[in-house]
Amino acid sequence: MAKYGTSDIRNIALVGHGAAGKTTLAEAMLFRTKATSRVGSVRDGTSVLDYEAEEKERKNSIDAAIGHCSYKGKEIQIVDTPGYPDFVAEAIAALAVVDAVVVCVDGQAGVRVNTRKVWSLAAERSLPRLIVLTRFDQEHAKLATVLDDIRGQFGDRAVPLYVPRGEGLQYKGNELVFPLAKDASEAATAANQRLVEAAVEGDEALLERYLGGETIPPEELKAALVAAFRRGDIYPIIPVAGEKDLIGVDDLLATVADLCPSPADRKVEALEADGDGEAGKPVAIVPDGPFTARVFKTIYDPFVGKLSYLRVFSGQLPQNATVANTRSGGSFKVAHIYRLQGKEQQEIPEAQAGDLVAFAKIEDLQQGDALCTPDLRVAFPPLQFPKPMVSLAVEPKSRGDEAKLSGAIAKLADQDPTFKVNRDRQTGELVITGMSNLHLDVVLSRMKRRFQVEVVTRIPKVPYLETITARGDAKYRHKKQTGGAGQFAEVWMRIEPQARGVGFEFESEVVGGAISQSFIPSIEKGVRHVMEKGVIAGFPVVDVKAIVYDGKEHPVDSKDIAFQVAGRQCFKLCVQQAKPVLLEPIVEVEITVPQDAMGAIMGDLNGRRGRIVSTDTVGNFAAIKATIPQSELMTYSTELRSMTGGEGSYTMKPSHYDVVPAHIAQQVIAQYKKVEEKEED
Repeated sequence: MAKYGTSDIRNIALVGHGAAGKTTLAEAMLFRTKATSRVGSVRDGTSVLDYEAEEKERKNSIDAAIGHCSYKGKEIQIVDTPGYPDFVAEAIAALAVVDAVVVCVDGQAGVRVNTRKVWSLAAERSLPRLIVLTRFDQEHAKLATVLDDIRGQFGDRAVPLYVPRGEGLQYKGNELVFPLAKDASEAATAANQRLVEAAVEGDEALLERYLGGETIPPEELKAALVAAFRRGDIYPIIPVAGEKDLIGVDDLLATVADLCPSPADRKVEALEADGDGEAGKPVAIVPDGPFTARVFKTIYDPFVGKLSYLRVFSGQLPQNATVANTRSGGSFKVAHIYRLQGKEQQEIPEAQAGDLVAFAKIEDLQQGDALCTPDLRVAFPPLQFPKPMVSLAVEPKSRGDEAKLSGAIAKLADQDPTFKVNRDRQTGELVITGMSNLHLDVVLSRMKRRFQVEVVTRIPKVPYLETITARGDAKYRHKKQTGGAGQFAEVWMRIEPQARGVGFEFESEVVGGAISQSFIPSIEKGVRHVMEKGVIAGFPVVDVKAIVYDGKEHPVDSKDIAFQVAGRQCFKLCVQQAKPVLLEPIVEVEITVPQDAMGAIMGDLNGRRGRIVSTDTVGNFAAIKATIPQSELMTYSTELRSMTGGEGSYTMKPSHYDVVPAHIAQQVIAQYKKVEEKEED
């Protein structure tokens, strides 16, 4: 392995919309620098970086993957990220550990939905951004058209660093804009002026000299250009065609080596942590300081076990060193350190500041963990991931796989912060939640392949509740005589509604010993059993007060089980008299859509029994806040994407419960009775 220092490292993330050619470009960079012996193909399933079975099958990236290559003395470490919003968590994690971003824009299709999203994420982290016009050899690729699109989205500071020689099918290579050649084309000359003006704007003294007509030496202009790029004042643009003839790939490699900052050039945000791992005051992280690192990804490899990816921010990490985990408070010895080239692992004797490496079989590590020397405690600002909104209820396809399913889902959730799992207390269903149906399809495919667990899925049940709106009064006698000891209990009960949210209350007004005090808890136990199971539709009963006011017992046949049965049946009769209703969960939603879709979305919400609370505009987008029944949103993610061309998103949180309209309640109750009858048969 070639020797290099921290100042020689260039950590970049390739980001952009799906199918923009990011992985193809990464494969071309690896091949061009002889890091690989052939150009891997996403289409043919030979990609070094798209190596998972699901990626090969679907022909697109699902996971962030690491590759590395050497170019003119610089060690370029590439994090290739998936481009579809379903897997945006991978890009968010990658942006936390790189020093610059290569934003891939399809030379023909232009800026698309997820390109804007990842651009904003990179801007939030103040990461320098290069723009690469991928697949510029497509038939309809035109510089002027795509430039207008880019500047309309990202501003006028997007400036060509290279202009193409020819366009579309005639694209043959690039012309460097700075420094400008003597025989430069008209397009390169115009771009040069724009680039130089953008570079000097950030330096008042240099700008004054430039405006005064002074000829600025090339070395000063280059320094200004580098500084402007690293501040985020300029977004250099480079056309490429990485799949067929690898046109422009060398230009990109040279730009990354010359312009992108090394880990030594960027400040790292970290906080001093206390003994419980809680973040406190800021602490400086410098490359030559004590060892610190951040785990940004974990995966479960069928052969290696748990594999944890990390970025070393400072210090050296030799094999067999002891490392502390700030979150857990524990420590472990590093037996092996790996550099990654896709799935290939190369063991190295030590890692240094700036390196992207991996540990194997350290079970305690989680995404986001801060690692350091045992005498130091640091924490990094937590990563903010979008809240998943699409849910499915799952159960094992084969009986007896419950334990395997639980373990597999826990491992998958551990490696993906946008995949959640919980057991719904009201419905009893095991519910998985992800970013989209595609996301959940991929997770379940991996569970089958890695853990040999298959599941049956369905839309989760809505967690309705039952309650009453009037008083009810009933009597019930339970009498059973089957030879031997009999059973006898008689209960007189009335019920009344409680205020919403008050819960259940049980009282006894029995006097004169009609029912022994020892049997009163048995009646309550029977009532609570019914309340858990439901009366009219199989959902928990809430906000009811039950009063036992009389009854009878038998000196021999009355016992605990008899009064439980009588309590259950008497409560059911009371509920039937008390005008029972269903309650449905109402949620608060905030929906973000393009402004031109605002009217259609609001109309759709009204059709879903939603109530608009407020609207606001943020740039070209509208934010709509509303309350809406949860039952109306069970498939909303897919429908919203369809209505907005993939540009809509939403979040929701519980608000309250409200009475279900009668016609909908009748449908729910009828479905419950149908299932009951089927089970009885």
